[in-house]
Amino acid sequence: MTPGAWFDTLVKPSWNPPGWVFGPVWTILYIMIAIAAVRLIHDAGWSRGRWAIILFALQLALNLIWPWIFFSRQAIGWAFVDIVLLWAALGVTIVLCWRVSLGSALLLLPYFAWVSFASVLNGTFWWLNRGGPAGT
Repeated sequence: MTPGAWFDTLVKPSWNPPGWVFGPVWTILYIMIAIAAVRLIHDAGWSRGRWAIILFALQLALNLIWPWIFFSRQAIGWAFVDIVLLWAALGVTIVLCWRVSLGSALLLLPYFAWVSFASVLNGTFWWLNRGGPAGT
């Protein structure tokens, strides 16, 4: 089953945003994430910002594999594990950025808010669809 057809079969919470919301939100967030990365490297450099840069790369990798886990693998539970790890890594990234590049940390706050919402949404998808093969 294609990812789109599979997604259409899922039970969704009443507060699930319409599909058209995700494109503009992620476009804005990815622009802010890119600016935050540039600011972090410029403001802190590798010597002062090493751990913030490493965590930044880790959270970005977790972000990038989430759609593959959720849509391509159709593994809602594993996607939930990924997004919770993303949420934690992003939180630590913001704390580390706060110490070496306040501008980067502030730019990441809307992203953290969205990932918090998306984590609850993913968990709800998993809960509502746990009885079927899609809930694994």
